[in-house]
Amino acid sequence: MTLSFFDQFMSPTFLGIPLIALALTLPWLLFPTPATRWLNNRLLTLQGWFINRFTHQLLMPLNLGGHKWAGILTSLMLFLISLNMLGLLPYTFTPTTQLSMNMGFAMPLWLATVLIGMRNQPTITLGHLLPEGTPTLLIPVLIIIETISVLIRPLALGVRLTANLTAGHLLIQLIATAA
Repeated sequence: MTLSFFDQFMSPTFLGIPLIALALTLPWLLFPTPATRWLNNRLLTLQGWFINRFTHQLLMPLNLGGHKWAGILTSLMLFLISLNMLGLLPYTFTPTTQLSMNMGFAMPLWLATVLIGMRNQPTITLGHLLPEGTPTLLIPVLIIIETISVLIRPLALGVRLTANLTAGHLLIQLIATAA
């Protein structure tokens, strides 16, 4: 049986059931549940300290209006860190190497930032579609080109992220095959 180099990136299955669901839910089981006690164990204390420091570093450069994003960004980062740490274990599957998962995270966050920018600061957001000092004849063409580039941005970034994540594994597989 011949396998291609890209078969290592296929989502593994067990009895016909894709294991990506297990890989997505397993990191959340690793986090302990907080208790109502005043004194916690060492793991909960370390986890609370890490989350507080991460949120503090995330919000330091932002004004008060940006602090409402803290919950979603902190939980997203913890989720991605735990998924990538899970991929370090031998014979496991890292879901972040799949384009569908990267696009599933990229599209809603991109759409939220575009819509919130259009709602809160429409003049500044639309001003990014036209560079300053553009000749009058090029204005309609540049607006169309910039709109297309804004719409394609999450797809291009998702493909680049997936390619970067899989390139290292593919290189290791090629070197192992050659050796």
